[in-house]
Amino acid sequence: MRLEGKAAIVTGASSGIGRSIALRFAEEGAQVTVADVREDPREGGKPTHELIQEKGGEAIFMDTDVSSKEDVQKMFYETAEKFGKIDIVVNNAGVFFQDKVEDLEEEEWDRVINIDLKGVYLCTKEAVEHMLAEDIEGSIINISSIAGLLGYRGAAAYSAAKGGVSNFTREVALDYGSKGINVNAICPGVIKTQMTAEFREDPQMKEFMEQNTPYKRLGEPEDIANTAVFLASDESNFIHGENLVVDGGWTIH
Repeated sequence: MRLEGKAAIVTGASSGIGRSIALRFAEEGAQVTVADVREDPREGGKPTHELIQEKGGEAIFMDTDVSSKEDVQKMFYETAEKFGKIDIVVNNAGVFFQDKVEDLEEEEWDRVINIDLKGVYLCTKEAVEHMLAEDIEGSIINISSIAGLLGYRGAAAYSAAKGGVSNFTREVALDYGSKGINVNAICPGVIKTQMTAEFREDPQMKEFMEQNTPYKRLGEPEDIANTAVFLASDESNFIHGENLVVDGGWTIH
């Protein structure tokens, strides 16, 4: 129960990595706001907040577009009203387009930047303001990507957005570490989620990804969730401004 007594917001939490993080947070005792643009998971099954409630945890669902200032403000207000405070914010919501810049339409660029980068800014701004006003030594965890550190061939908008998330994490950490607000990012490698399903279903691409992962397996959402629990807990409070890579060794080549 490493997060007992803490309240958390997890964006993009209806499926994939966000769903796994929300479930693990609840297992560790946190009250959780499950935020997403859809309530039901893409993979099928019960909504995340219902699973948490069935196991005796506390959770609510918030229909939230993280690129909308109004939606984000409402999410923070209603979470604070429900749980009394907000200790942890995980900025996980994101989209992916596989396009080189010559093929990338402006609408695709705007969508990726608005959700993957602007959404992190909007949620972080609200988190910082709440934590400062309530004198909370909280934790902000941004889900970046190894694409934000190395670039990712054929994904111009996604690489740009995640690169922004990684450096934004460092900047916010510099500004608010002295206030007791812990800010870090997790940079996943290839994780078995709906976002990577198309690539994993291609035998050649799957073989390429596995060969480039020295640990010889692709990541599971739980690998990222366990890392998020650690960063949200008091065990990691001297880890600050880091982009923690969780990729099975992809980036050590």
